[in-house]
Amino acid sequence: MRFRPCIDIHNGKVKQIVGGSLTDQKDRATENFVAGQDASYFAGLYRDKGLEGGHIIMLNPAASEFYEQTRRQALEALASCPGFFQAGGGITPQNAEEFLKAGASHVIVTSYVFKDGKLHRDRLSELLHAVGKERLVLDLSCRRKGEDYYIVTDRWQKYTDVKLNAETLLSLSGSCNEFLIHAVDVEGQANGIEEPLAALLGKACPIPLTYAGGVHNFADLQKLKTLGRDKIDVTIGSALDLFGGSMKLEEVMAFCEAGR
Repeated sequence: MRFRPCIDIHNGKVKQIVGGSLTDQKDRATENFVAGQDASYFAGLYRDKGLEGGHIIMLNPAASEFYEQTRRQALEALASCPGFFQAGGGITPQNAEEFLKAGASHVIVTSYVFKDGKLHRDRLSELLHAVGKERLVLDLSCRRKGEDYYIVTDRWQKYTDVKLNAETLLSLSGSCNEFLIHAVDVEGQANGIEEPLAALLGKACPIPLTYAGGVHNFADLQKLKTLGRDKIDVTIGSALDLFGGSMKLEEVMAFCEAGR
């Protein structure tokens, strides 16, 4: 298990939010923490600790009045740490190159591929042609509906008809370098991981994967390590001391490194 840092940018500021509360209407979200420092500060901190492979996520849609502030923060952070971070949030074949040239190691995509509630293979092909499999991360963030998990899009507000299961993971694994999966129903709540999802991912995911959502103590990290068969990487937001939580970054890094 590796610790993958996250830098979430909303309304031009680095924040930790309750994932399920995010809405495009008036750019609102329930906030757990709003940082006084900009995205470049956190990018530099993670760079200095050698924490590669994290993600910078822009949480405003392109139509938002705050999008340019958020985009500028992301680009500046990427430029300060070339090759260290992946970038996501409104990525398309048309703008992906901008973020890669700015310093992103990969681009992260959901909504462009899963448009109007469905998986569009032609759109996935466009992305592959634009950036290449080796620089594409598919975000398969999901929410529970009944007994199943479904991929959600548009800042986690809209359900698709695509179940997140072993078949989906295998089918999409040949079209990207890795997956990023937020358990949206527990994202930002720091109240425990989505255990059935972690077990599914540990059993069925054939390529590198980063899990996000609900981690609030080291018992949660141990559960994720066990259920994920030590194959799942993790990101921690609201529970991390950098964002007002109780889990110290150095201790998280040591825990994740143990046994590797």
